[in-house]
Amino acid sequence: MARRDLHTPRLYVDAPLQEGSTVALDPSQGNHLTNVLRLKSGDSVLVFNGRDGEWRASLAPVGKGRLAVAVGSRVRPQERPGDLHYLFAPLKHARLDFMAQKAVEMGASRLQPVLTRYVQVARVNLHRMRANAIEAAQQCGILTLPDIRAPVGLDRMIAERDPDRILVFCDEDAAVKDPVAALSTALPARRAGTLPIAVLVGPEGGFAADEREALCRLPNTVRLSLGPRILRADTAAVAALALVEAVLGDWR
Repeated sequence: MARRDLHTPRLYVDAPLQEGSTVALDPSQGNHLTNVLRLKSGDSVLVFNGRDGEWRASLAPVGKGRLAVAVGSRVRPQERPGDLHYLFAPLKHARLDFMAQKAVEMGASRLQPVLTRYVQVARVNLHRMRANAIEAAQQCGILTLPDIRAPVGLDRMIAERDPDRILVFCDEDAAVKDPVAALSTALPARRAGTLPIAVLVGPEGGFAADEREALCRLPNTVRLSLGPRILRADTAAVAALALVEAVLGDWR
């Protein structure tokens, strides 16, 4: 894998990218670049849109107080993202922001809030979640933004689930206490890193007994213990995704 440029600022732009094109930036992006990063006209940035790879570009003024990027050469082709869905019981604002950012950093291709009986909050600001996903992608060299879905109830999630997708749900009552051993039993003949996987983390109150029973009845499902300590839901997200990526995902 080619070494990535970790020093040049990266920007997500919602526009087609090709050599020689010019893309206007929104005022908040221009303000951040000029007043926070202290960049000037002609300075280099990297831009991506989640479809066309990563491109080197330079800042160019387009009228009073406005900036655009003049797109140069492509430095990275678009990568095929992993097929990892992160399903979670919504949290309050700051912790949900953290969780969304870390899930994107860990390779989640979909963020899906799931409403369970003991969920803390029932409403999710999808615009804010997308902003956090963009921030994480910009900072960590990620080329593809996750698919961000509106909240669904656990019953609907179960009814609409693809039975071929491995479902890993975190459960402190799992019979197998070694999480690596539990995940290893789910590895079929297909090569690790290409498996469609969903990871489900419930609320801090845990799953209700009937919810746990419904999940356990599903085919192609793994109950995952996260060790002897009780973790907060945002911490559990990082722990679970790290385990799944290490055993079944693209860390192998």
